[in-house]
Amino acid sequence: MKKAVFLDRDGVLNRTDLVYGIPKPPANLGNIEILPGVIEAIEILKKNDFVPVVVTNQPDVARGVIRRSDVEDINSAIGQAIGIRHFYTCFHDDSDFCDCRKPAPGLIYRASLELHLSIKDSFLVGDRWRDISAGQAAGCQSFFIDYSYRELKPKMPFKKVSSLLEAVKIIVGEKNETKFRFS
Repeated sequence: MKKAVFLDRDGVLNRTDLVYGIPKPPANLGNIEILPGVIEAIEILKKNDFVPVVVTNQPDVARGVIRRSDVEDINSAIGQAIGIRHFYTCFHDDSDFCDCRKPAPGLIYRASLELHLSIKDSFLVGDRWRDISAGQAAGCQSFFIDYSYRELKPKMPFKKVSSLLEAVKIIVGEKNETKFRFS
């Protein structure tokens, strides 16, 4: 089975806007800005036999703020810009009680099944508590990019990093270790 690094989209791959301290996704293709180091990080993952997989909540579709096709276009543009083929998206809101909306691990499970990925040998990188909780629930070691959003913080264990590139360098540098120390 292959190893993966599951990636949140907004705040990990592309810049978000902050509204009252809460991150907001790009509203259209013109608002996409890939974060520094992301292309390099994805290249490093691929060279080291990790499959990069995006797992993203996009509840604005359920809220009627954006169309599903627009989110899919944004996913496609980001994927083409940085070299990622696999996007798993939850279009629901909390009130839908689905198993795919993070912090539930449904997107990770679905990707693992469809792409033949070993969850126990995989990692998750996110910038919100929901991401980290989903990774933990699935059994992935998780990396938290802390932007000090005005919301809940994730619960340990996780490794705090400043960027996707930093997380990837740790993953690749320690990938042959049997245990990571996350505190």
